[in-house]
Amino acid sequence: MPPAVFITGASSGIGEALAVYYAAQGARLGLVSRRAEALAALNQRLGGGHACYALDVADAGALEAAARDFIGRWGAPDIVIANAGVSAGTLTEHPEDLAAFRRILDINVYGMAATFAPFIGPMRQAGGSRRLAGIASVAGIRGLPGAEAYSASKAAAISYLESLRLEMRGSGIRVVTIAPGYIATPMTGVNPYPMPFLLPAPEAARRFARAIARGSSYCVIPWQMGIVAKLLRLLPNWLYDRLFARAPQKPRGLLR
Repeated sequence: MPPAVFITGASSGIGEALAVYYAAQGARLGLVSRRAEALAALNQRLGGGHACYALDVADAGALEAAARDFIGRWGAPDIVIANAGVSAGTLTEHPEDLAAFRRILDINVYGMAATFAPFIGPMRQAGGSRRLAGIASVAGIRGLPGAEAYSASKAAAISYLESLRLEMRGSGIRVVTIAPGYIATPMTGVNPYPMPFLLPAPEAARRFARAIARGSSYCVIPWQMGIVAKLLRLLPNWLYDRLFARAPQKPRGLLR
């Protein structure tokens, strides 16, 4: 039986690349995005027959309805990937940035929990080896200047996924945290600075899928950014501040 895979943020970037990868493996997909037309076009490219859900992941009720429909079609999913995320430069000194701050946290953190919540019970009951995979970021390891909301959201996602992993221990459901570095997507396309170890989205999707299949508890992709992440964790605050206080920043006011 081909796997059933539910993916949020599926209409572009990493989510689209993951959909293409799993479709090539014969998976039955649940594709989630706010953009109905983009989802329909992706479904057509993938041969049709997949389930499309045009919704906002900050809407838990809409996700619950999508989960019911997906389970009604194909049973409890083998893999749920909470990939939907947005980013924008934010500065707390500008009150007008607070709306973007809230929106980033709603999608990147609350939306992840809302994605997993309706599936956990059915996945437990179905048994077998199943996966909940959350896409975090190396930006959640240390706070980056000009990215207060994004860094905070990804740090929260990493901690949330760790808590969930402990809660799911012994249930047959493995929780996988993936912390990407720079991936070539529309989100990173607006960055006005060099991005070391930049990965094409299709290659990133292949590596993500491999980590999910292994049931890795925590995986930084590409591996080179994993070394950078470990070094950043070890830096004392005074040295980190000196090195990164003037780091280039993502443009403000554009959610991607």
